[in-house]
Amino acid sequence: MRYKPFLGTFWPTNGSTDDVYVRLPESFREDTHGQPSREVYRFNLAVLEAAMTVDPDLLAVKGASRRVEPVDERVGNMDLDGDAVLSPRVERVRGLPARYAGSAADVKVRRYTYPKGTEFLHTVRYVDPDAPALLSTRMKELRYSRKDEEPADDRVRNFYAEEQEKKVRGRLPAFPGTPELGLINEFGWRLQGFIEDAKGRLRLQTLEEHVYCMGCHTNLGVTVDQTFAFPRKVPGRDGWRTQDLRGLPDVPQAGHTAPETATYFERVQGGDEFRANEELLARFFPNGVLDLPAVRRAALGGDRDLAWLVTPSRERALQLDKAYQALVREQAFALGRDTLLAPPANVHSAVENGSTELEATGRLYTDGRLHLTWE
Repeated sequence: MRYKPFLGTFWPTNGSTDDVYVRLPESFREDTHGQPSREVYRFNLAVLEAAMTVDPDLLAVKGASRRVEPVDERVGNMDLDGDAVLSPRVERVRGLPARYAGSAADVKVRRYTYPKGTEFLHTVRYVDPDAPALLSTRMKELRYSRKDEEPADDRVRNFYAEEQEKKVRGRLPAFPGTPELGLINEFGWRLQGFIEDAKGRLRLQTLEEHVYCMGCHTNLGVTVDQTFAFPRKVPGRDGWRTQDLRGLPDVPQAGHTAPETATYFERVQGGDEFRANEELLARFFPNGVLDLPAVRRAALGGDRDLAWLVTPSRERALQLDKAYQALVREQAFALGRDTLLAPPANVHSAVENGSTELEATGRLYTDGRLHLTWE
């Protein structure tokens, strides 16, 4: 799929490129007679896209819809666009059908929840300045996840409440499973990762390295069913191809009016978690002040795109690649996987319990959303 990358870490300017593949279970790819059907699969993917990508605030808005790849309503015998006619080609899903189509007709459609058996494959790659989409052939990591169980909504709410209690009590998270079988979280997902060894081959991650992945895909409140990429998929047919930032506008997060990256720059006062990306600071923060008009050139209607915003220079791309290869040679992933060209200055040498002072200084934001306003 093609999607708008989440802020900071997965921008090429900060050292990595990536792409994501999704697959639904076999029954979602078959007609009612159990025969393989691309049309049924296309139909079910469109329904899943509508279920996972629509901003919650828009659900009550009359006529709210999701633009999808053209599908044949007659395949699923369902009126997806709400015009009371089964058409051979529709590109809008308004509301959601009760169930999926074909051999998956017994599976209920649940908003913001993937069906049991959904799989994701996520590759993390070097930045190749000579590749059109910056994706290198060489992989840093290969990550796989599968939804083994589909807990009910009340159980999901309980999981979040239990996580909050664990934090209050100071209990560390624990996950069943092994690296060989994958680690399992409360939400039914099994995750497994492979990472470069010292010779550049992919090896199975250690238990500690697996737990690193579980942190982002278990209890972060910003995810949608513990995932990042699919809810940020480019609408319609253009979202069903290999990842490519060229031509993507810097659209706002749901509930916002300003472009997402512009908002990030403004609030963070930099282009990465450490405010250590000197190239980006020099480019968009002349004299330490954000050049907002320049950043907004990548917004809808502007003359630039997201690739222009977050693509590093050739020199920086190669420096980032070399820095990560040094990490690979040392195999020191337990100390972090961030690609840094120098020790970051904007970090605490020690962390003491107490207030971060973000709230007191007006820099605590709780309006971040994963969903985007594409149209």
